[in-house]
Amino acid sequence: MEKITLTIDQIQVEVPKGTTVLEAARVAGVDIPSLCYLKDINAIGACRVCLVEVEGSRGLQASCVFPVAEGMVVKTNTKKLRDARKSTVELILSNHNRECLTCSRNKNCELQSLAEEMNITEIPFEGDKSETTIDAFSTSIVRDSSKCILCGRCVNVCKNQQEIGILDFTNRGFETQVSPAFNMSMDQAPCIYCGQCIVACPVAALKEKEDIDRVWDAIEDPDLHVVVQTAPAVRAALGEEFGLPIGSRVTGKMVSALKRLGFSKVFDTNYAADLTIMEEGHELLHRLQNKGTLPMITSCSPGWVRYCEFNYPEFLPNLSTCKSPHQMLGAIVKSYYAEKNNVDPKKIFMVSIMPCTSKKSEVARPELEVNGLRDVDAVLTTRELAKMIKQARIDFLKLEDADFDSALGTYTGAGVIFGATGGVMEAALRTVADVLEGKDLEQFEYNNIRGVEGIKEAEVTLGGNTIRIAIAHGTAQAAKLLEMVKNGEREYHFIEMMGCSGGCVAGGGQPHVTAKQRMEYDIRIERAKALYEEDTKMEFRKSHKNPLIKELYDTYLGKPNGHKAHELLHTHYVEREQYPTSKEDSVVVEEQHKIS
Repeated sequence: MEKITLTIDQIQVEVPKGTTVLEAARVAGVDIPSLCYLKDINAIGACRVCLVEVEGSRGLQASCVFPVAEGMVVKTNTKKLRDARKSTVELILSNHNRECLTCSRNKNCELQSLAEEMNITEIPFEGDKSETTIDAFSTSIVRDSSKCILCGRCVNVCKNQQEIGILDFTNRGFETQVSPAFNMSMDQAPCIYCGQCIVACPVAALKEKEDIDRVWDAIEDPDLHVVVQTAPAVRAALGEEFGLPIGSRVTGKMVSALKRLGFSKVFDTNYAADLTIMEEGHELLHRLQNKGTLPMITSCSPGWVRYCEFNYPEFLPNLSTCKSPHQMLGAIVKSYYAEKNNVDPKKIFMVSIMPCTSKKSEVARPELEVNGLRDVDAVLTTRELAKMIKQARIDFLKLEDADFDSALGTYTGAGVIFGATGGVMEAALRTVADVLEGKDLEQFEYNNIRGVEGIKEAEVTLGGNTIRIAIAHGTAQAAKLLEMVKNGEREYHFIEMMGCSGGCVAGGGQPHVTAKQRMEYDIRIERAKALYEEDTKMEFRKSHKNPLIKELYDTYLGKPNGHKAHELLHTHYVEREQYPTSKEDSVVVEEQHKIS
């Protein structure tokens, strides 16, 4: 690979040809401020915050798009640059909703941080502000144009990483906004609510629809038995909200905090992940042995399920009929647990702590209830849980570790790795392999399907049969994989799909990570490490070895994929129209909710 040598602030650095000045500066240990730039997603030089002086060049250059050249001399810290950057940020702030104290991103906002670093204490460019649109119609995501800085990060993560493209720049000049086509609500666009736009946004123009107050009200209600469950990926990221390094595992402290918050019981979604493997694994076996619809595709990611319903309805018969793990646990809590503990299921309020904003829309699906009772009543993101802990003034870092309540809190290593891409597949193979081989296999780690490569393929020989598997994460990769299947280029028996790149560890409800941190770390890898580490520490590492799962089937469900299990743990899917055609079905945000 050809190397280029250049000088940045009198520091000589050697980088590969094609590297940008911004990337080269990071190698040299020089910090150039940026705002619109997002590694591998958005490099358009729009915000003009990352300007540098390049010897011999006319004017200042946007370092995020300016390529290095042999012998180039770059300055990043001159009065001219400082003044230019400051004026740029002041102009951005002049048309920005600056009610920072009541903003969800207060103290965690990239624009706010830049203003502080540049010592901006007043805005000299006060004048008219753009008209504001608030889109709060969806169950998952709120869009607030008063805080949008038109950086394009959300547009390009939706368009390039997810290849969905429901967001784009609309109107022109001073009236420019970022919105779905025809200025429709995100509730009416074919949004999968993955929340990747939220994690890409440097401010609070996009955020989750919070349910904190409703959960507090439930906890305070003496007539309710409030049960909480936590997804595997939450424990790998929650600590970041309290200053711990990316990927710190905080399982025990998380449980301790939840008990301090006042929940009646604290259960683990990992238990339900083990349950999902029992159902999904046996569903796969049934399809293999009875010429069922193949490839079977996982259904635990609601973002992926919505994507399939909108874009590939012909593959709906391929989806596993299993509910996602947290929905399964909700159904079990309101049936098995309620009966066993003599609790009126109508009095149970089920809360799920999820790394995912699409889970908020999932719980609203009409089919996800049993006997008129919703499986799950409320979903909080990892960020929302952190806010509750702070509201309760709990010193998270000083908490002693606590254990999940044993009734539905025992889990295996297979359950915990659900949070990483490839984890569901590996967990399923650990159980399916033992069933087909008729013995407890000593080799059960499948390292070849781990990692963050977009599409992973493998062949596994089990019980004398070759099973072809594939894994895709992020809907752009999912589309590529499905197109190969449609065109006959690939044949598989089993496919794992995740709506977000990296799986749940990088879900739309996880802690915000700055653009600078994204240049230093691959959060998908760092957070996944925490889950695989917990897997290795577990007494049981295969779902069918979970003693409480065995007890559930022996005393209540009967057999996997049996009548009782289907009644509680399985569901169906529906084809969705991408854009409504009738005026009655559409919601034009501009007419419905506008603040001048």
